[in-house]
Amino acid sequence: MSFLLAERQFFARAAAAVFILAIAGCQSTDSGTNVSGAGTTQETAPEQVSVEELRAYCPKVSLRSGTASYNTYERGGEGDPERIIYQASIEDVTRSCKYQGGTLTMNVAAAGKVVPGPVGKQGRITMPIRVAVLRGDEVLYSRLSKYQVSIAPGGAATQFIFNDANVSFPAPTAPNVQVFVGYDEGPDAAR
Repeated sequence: MSFLLAERQFFARAAAAVFILAIAGCQSTDSGTNVSGAGTTQETAPEQVSVEELRAYCPKVSLRSGTASYNTYERGGEGDPERIIYQASIEDVTRSCKYQGGTLTMNVAAAGKVVPGPVGKQGRITMPIRVAVLRGDEVLYSRLSKYQVSIAPGGAATQFIFNDANVSFPAPTAPNVQVFVGYDEGPDAAR
């Protein structure tokens, strides 16, 4: 399969995955009916969204320069394109917000793909993905995840969706919060 065909198929699948996630985010998994007692049912009211919640500030998620891609090399082959085990990239980011009791909790998600390199092999890989929330120079939240993806046999690209559903910090009083997601290969990536 040519690289261009694989690339087109990936973007088609990624678009479909994003569409499905968007639709799923709008749907409720609760049927709205609780069964109780001797065969009777009671209707439960769906969770209502207030006007304040609709108008509430939900910080944008961005990729910092240089954090959208991640390469893994054979030992001793750092920087050599012929010794790449796999290349990973984040293609899209999104979020949802919920205010409760003076706290903003965000669900931050990133969609991407992993492509085997010239010395690639199937199996599980671990990628260091960090979500950080800043207000100016103040770090409100920072979490490094060791996110695992299974590489498919045959050298095809593997899509993934990462999310951190527990990004919590004090509710902002002004729209001055930045949220970043991306690969973190720095010295803190070992924690």
